[in-house]
Amino acid sequence: MMEKESDLTAMEKPINKHAADSFSSEELVSPVKKAKKSEETGCSDGGEAVAAVGNREAEEDKPSCVSEEKKEFLVEAGVAEDKGARHTMEDVWVVLPDASLDFPGTLRCAHFAIYDGHGGRLAAEFAKKHLHLNVLSAGLPRELLDVKVAKKAILEGFRKTDELLLQESISGGWQDGATAVCVWLLDQKVFVANIGDAKAVLARSSTTNELGNHTEAGNPLKAIVLTREHKAIYPQERSRIQKSGGVISSNGRLQGRLEVSRAFGDRQFKKFGVSATPDIHAFELTERENFMILGCDGLWEVFGPSDAVGFVQKLLKDGLPVSTVSRRLVKEAVKERRCKDNCTAIVIVFKRV
Repeated sequence: MMEKESDLTAMEKPINKHAADSFSSEELVSPVKKAKKSEETGCSDGGEAVAAVGNREAEEDKPSCVSEEKKEFLVEAGVAEDKGARHTMEDVWVVLPDASLDFPGTLRCAHFAIYDGHGGRLAAEFAKKHLHLNVLSAGLPRELLDVKVAKKAILEGFRKTDELLLQESISGGWQDGATAVCVWLLDQKVFVANIGDAKAVLARSSTTNELGNHTEAGNPLKAIVLTREHKAIYPQERSRIQKSGGVISSNGRLQGRLEVSRAFGDRQFKKFGVSATPDIHAFELTERENFMILGCDGLWEVFGPSDAVGFVQKLLKDGLPVSTVSRRLVKEAVKERRCKDNCTAIVIVFKRV
């Protein structure tokens, strides 16, 4: 990437921590609705977000943000970021425990995402502000769950966002790009979409006990990578790039510069086959799903999937809140394991209630 073109691809108080500008639904609604929504939910930017999957009733449970009353699963999310050894922070993130915005419906909707910018932060910021709205506008199910319809809406949302982003970059004279890993939770169905080298990892129990509770207490959880990396050196990606006239240099990069083969933006590389079409994976939330970790490539450079799952599992077992767990995960990556890149992680915990 531009940063990634030259490099391979919260803690209590993260060292060199970039001033995070978290993304909430308030950024997408009018001032009147903004004030009303604040009164109704008591949500604020950042910190720990909590949403229950099921009933539409809303309740407040400070200091966390609670969007629905419990019924089946309680979903908690914590996020942390650190610019690492970089001079600037080009990651941005989204945590929306209630992601219905102006598209209400009977289906519960939550959204989480990390956008890892390269060459600047503009593409990541643009995607953060527009992708979820474009997915909703493209027909993300709000009443009856239809997996095919949901995937089609996500695909169209990515396409539309990249189209608008490219237009914006032309008028603004910038050429930033951004990879992405995104999660949509519709009732008890989870959709994961990614472009580039950001990853999502699921921690799953091998069994559940008779009460339907997790049995991970003394057993390691299985780490399941839900995303596929998109790099120019991989056969499927290389084929598309070469058909478009692109060249993979000896350093494994497109035109000798860009390591990833799918991203938002990167206007100068689109003619060489760089795509914003995501891979999408869907699964049902059951008693076996414990938590997910979303991370930019900086996190996964120093953590293997099983390693990260084991690290998070131990902290959760010790009773730490998910906000603290995410901070410690990033702190470990940057301070102890010497992550040189920007590092951002979202930990999403599923609890049976």
